[in-house]
Amino acid sequence: MSVNNKVLGLIFASMHDANLLDLTKHGTMGSVPIGGRYRLVDFPLSNMVNSGITDVGVITKANYISLLDHLGAGREWDLTRKHGGLHLLPPYISGSNGGIYEGRLDALNNISAYLEKSSAKYIVCANCDVMSTIDYRPIITKHIDSEADITLIYGKGEYDFEKNKDEKYGTTILSVVNDDEFESAMLKPPFKGPSNIWLESFIISRDKLEEIVSLACSLGKHSFTKFVLQEHKEEYKIKCYKVEDEFKRIGGFTEYWEANRMLLDSEKRQSFFRKKMPIFTKVGDSAPVKYGIGTVIKNSLIADGCIIEGNVENSIIFRGVKVGKDAVVKDCILLEGTTIGEKAYISGIVTDINGEIKENRRLDGELDKPLLINN
Repeated sequence: MSVNNKVLGLIFASMHDANLLDLTKHGTMGSVPIGGRYRLVDFPLSNMVNSGITDVGVITKANYISLLDHLGAGREWDLTRKHGGLHLLPPYISGSNGGIYEGRLDALNNISAYLEKSSAKYIVCANCDVMSTIDYRPIITKHIDSEADITLIYGKGEYDFEKNKDEKYGTTILSVVNDDEFESAMLKPPFKGPSNIWLESFIISRDKLEEIVSLACSLGKHSFTKFVLQEHKEEYKIKCYKVEDEFKRIGGFTEYWEANRMLLDSEKRQSFFRKKMPIFTKVGDSAPVKYGIGTVIKNSLIADGCIIEGNVENSIIFRGVKVGKDAVVKDCILLEGTTIGEKAYISGIVTDINGEIKENRRLDGELDKPLLINN
């Protein structure tokens, strides 16, 4: 099967932005920084490219300037092409809401003209709020062989309702028989334990997707989970595919903190950043990190373009960060362009982009309750 000619990739860059408002107030979920030099959109986009999908549309909603700047024409993902390639789909294409969609089905309805022009037979849909490394090729093959209408992609993981009960958009838990037979979908069920967590990704034929979107929007329905997986599940042949790979759903600020800190573990990091499935990102073309005399670095990820003259421990430092002389940064995430003044001491802190901590300042968060310092 030639994946390139048959499959279109769709990435929802703004789905569930409300779960991470502190970091999406000026951007999208897809543009949220992760791991020192990446953005969340890099994961689904790289997965698609690594799976041979070279025609990808990124659906945006609002505040998408930083996302567009990051993606550009798709050069870093080898998607600058005459045929296919990367397509950025702003919200103002069609729709009665002026393009500002209310849910996944509404978003797809907004790009109906784009879908109609596509020659792809199958579509792979993915969100940006799930960090994962997935090879879609065997999933696409199984979807075709099973003659399914929809194939949901899920993983085994720990679910805790109490931890995420305040999320506006919660986790969807699947009831699956024999690993691949879909039974039901539960949105934010009130329990705790090992569960089949839907990775907000699925495969569907273009014709079936257009049929579902047309019906749902004519009825004023916007949620794929509620309309398709709950209300109309008996009308479609829905299969499931379990991935064994590591994943992390980012449903809120705590999960964002955990996802970054997880990457400090070399074994965990290697499970996401694999040689055969590399995660691509925009090249910064910055100078190498400059370290001051006597600087001590322990178990930290430090991106290019930084100037470090203090001590850094168990932290993730993004591009262009400056840590002043004799400053201490411990258990922190410092986003791009942050400046830490001389002799400052910070622990358990996440700084916003271009954040600033004055000299001699002390700020203490906790490992289970980090502090976000907004601009």
